[in-house]
Amino acid sequence: NKQCVTVTSCFSAQGHFPSVSQHGSCAHSWADSLDKARVNDCTPTGKERNSLREYAHCLPLGDGDDTLEPSAIDTARLFPLMETRLYKRRWVMLFIFSAYSMSNAFMWLQYGIISNIFMRFYSIGTLAIDWLSMIYFLTYIPLILPVMWLLDNRGIRDVVVVGSAYNCIGAWIKTGSADPSMFALTFFGQFVCSVATVYILGIPSRLASLWFGQQEVSTACSIGVLGNQLGIAIGFLVPPILVPNVDDMDELAHHISIMFYISAGMATAILVLVVIVFQEKPEIPPSQAQAQARNMQPDEYSYTASILSLLRNKPFMLLVVSYGLNVGCFYAISTLLNRMIIEHYPGEEVNAGRIGLTIVIAGMAGSLICGIWLDKTKTYKQTTLAVYILSLTGMLAYTFTLNLGHLWVVFVTAGVLGFFMTGYLPLGFEYAVELTYPESEGTSSGLLNCSAQIFGIIFTIAQGKIMDYWGTLAGNIFLCIFLLIGTVVTGFIKSDLRRQKANQQVEVQTVSVSTTVCVT
Repeated sequence: NKQCVTVTSCFSAQGHFPSVSQHGSCAHSWADSLDKARVNDCTPTGKERNSLREYAHCLPLGDGDDTLEPSAIDTARLFPLMETRLYKRRWVMLFIFSAYSMSNAFMWLQYGIISNIFMRFYSIGTLAIDWLSMIYFLTYIPLILPVMWLLDNRGIRDVVVVGSAYNCIGAWIKTGSADPSMFALTFFGQFVCSVATVYILGIPSRLASLWFGQQEVSTACSIGVLGNQLGIAIGFLVPPILVPNVDDMDELAHHISIMFYISAGMATAILVLVVIVFQEKPEIPPSQAQAQARNMQPDEYSYTASILSLLRNKPFMLLVVSYGLNVGCFYAISTLLNRMIIEHYPGEEVNAGRIGLTIVIAGMAGSLICGIWLDKTKTYKQTTLAVYILSLTGMLAYTFTLNLGHLWVVFVTAGVLGFFMTGYLPLGFEYAVELTYPESEGTSSGLLNCSAQIFGIIFTIAQGKIMDYWGTLAGNIFLCIFLLIGTVVTGFIKSDLRRQKANQQVEVQTVSVSTTVCVT
């Protein structure tokens, strides 16, 4: 007679089953191997699964710089292979978010790129006009922690809906400020729009992780960042066209009003789209890492503990500093670009906008290429360091060619600068997620952006003052020094790609197999 028994075991790294004898002693051999399998079982029990960070070691993954260094995930007991699926509507979610981000970024720069016109219209000084841009940075710093909490506890849909509402309300407030006496109202409207920014900047990496697979997550994050960059590009290009530098104040007020109403109409349409179409997450997770994250019990996650864990993560904190230095320089250049160009090329407001457009369009290409490159190679540290060095090189070229008197040279050097400096944005987000997994993507992105806002304020004010006293050359050299510091800091970041290890370990080792063992 035959006795059939069903067993479930883990593949070894080579994919073999536990050995079972084909003769009469197979029952004893099978029992021995089953006992061993229970001892070395790769799948944690409910009592053992306190959190993703507390699993016991199951299988190390090699010894290289990017994928093979020891980490918290190396000591993890792993989930069995889980069902994953990619939905076509993930691209719709990404497009809607990108449109929302684009609208908000446009309203950030609609004052700064024609700062000389608004200074004359509202009868204000350079510092006041700069604060219409810097209010975006300042608002972010105190609000990022509560918004990150909201993202972790209420989900991405609620955050995107609330942010879209703030963006729409702020845009409509500004429609009533097209009058020389209404600077306070336009500043308040800009403040409301700046609150919406807090609900935007941490979303790309979170959205990519929730909806996109392992081989496309970096590309998706890059596209999410592209939406913001496209808004900046439109903010450089459109305001100088819609608001020409005319002497008649009534005509100027009319042009400003048209720009504000266009902004408000776009923000309203995007809000309606977000409310009707945007979804929280797919029914089935897109990757093994996301499947593991979903299996965490709510009481296993502590927001405060997550923040403290990130603050103790030395590689991540180095990235926070280097990211803040790079993006802070970009914010300062974007805010002060009009003043830089007008100083050397008077009357070239439209070309100042076109130079800004060149910076961002080149940066969009850089972001997309870097995202695709990361998905193909997973060389996060090497790519981030190379792009940082090239950002410094581009900044040096821009600095020492700005005053040569040839606008076409400025266009070329600005394009090189934008390709690498703006292309760095999604690299920082994705590298942070790798270094901090399984912590929330929104939390890590939020801390990166908080650093960028702080440095953005410091650099914008400092460079503005330096330009007032010593000119644009000294101001740009000031930024070059900090980009050099950021490059050195990036070189000291220890690459520990935890998310990649989680995906690889699950796929290689923990395929759960059911087989029938027959005993004669």
